Amino acid sequence: MYHHIKKLMYSVNIGTPDPRFGNMLLEQFGGANGELAAAMQYSIQGLNCDDLERKDLLMDIGTEELSHLEVVGTLARMHLKPMKEDRDDAEQDPLIAIAGGGGVGLFNSMGDAWTADYLKITGELDVDLRSNIAAEARAKIVYERLINFTDDPGTKDALQFLMTREITHMKAFTAALESLGKDRFSIGEIPPTPGLVDQYFNDSTGEGDDGETDARGPWNEGGNWKVVEQQDLEQGVEAINEARISERSKITSKPKLKKSA
Repeated sequence: MYHHIKKLMYSVNIGTPDPRFGNMLLEQFGGANGELAAAMQYSIQGLNCDDLERKDLLMDIGTEELSHLEVVGTLARMHLKPMKEDRDDAEQDPLIAIAGGGGVGLFNSMGDAWTADYLKITGELDVDLRSNIAAEARAKIVYERLINFTDDPGTKDALQFLMTREITHMKAFTAALESLGKDRFSIGEIPPTPGLVDQYFNDSTGEGDDGETDARGPWNEGGNWKVVEQQDLEQGVEAINEARISERSKITSKPKLKKSA
């Protein structure tokens, strides 16, 4: 059940409207990382969720995103409003001015229509939570860039609120994921192939024009990592692993030497 209260979650006030900036704001209204996409993604994940506690989390945040959509839409509408009457402003984006009457629509800053293809829904709770964490991170960056492209104090204030809530949601989704008690790399039910899962393929070799080299770090060394070099990869992955299995077999099958009396 949804109930609309005729009051914004966060107050929106602007000084001088900036239609070009209003166009940018549409990225967070009907864009891939926008509030409508977030609201739909979390709410549909919630409808599919059999875990009642985390379903509540998904529905809480999905509903909050609808409130954020209202804030962004109101802010964008304030900045776009001059397009209704001013020819010069209208010429900046005829799609908004002529087709939309200077209002918001379900499209992004480039005029591309909103699509359900933006949504990441798998029906696997831990996988969906990971997608949500990434979605909030992307949205945070979009809001940060929008803040950097406006000088209007009221606009900055509203965007700061929205940007901050992205981090709040990241924290909640991360805590929910960790509370499942699953290993970080335990996805689904079928385990990965032993040995192969710890092989790092050194597929980018040589030295680049900007000084790039074959880097080493915790992503390919230490722990169980085994680096497979380019010359070995030319044999094919199957041949590499067959050779290693054969080598291990020789080592384990060597007869033990009898101690002399």
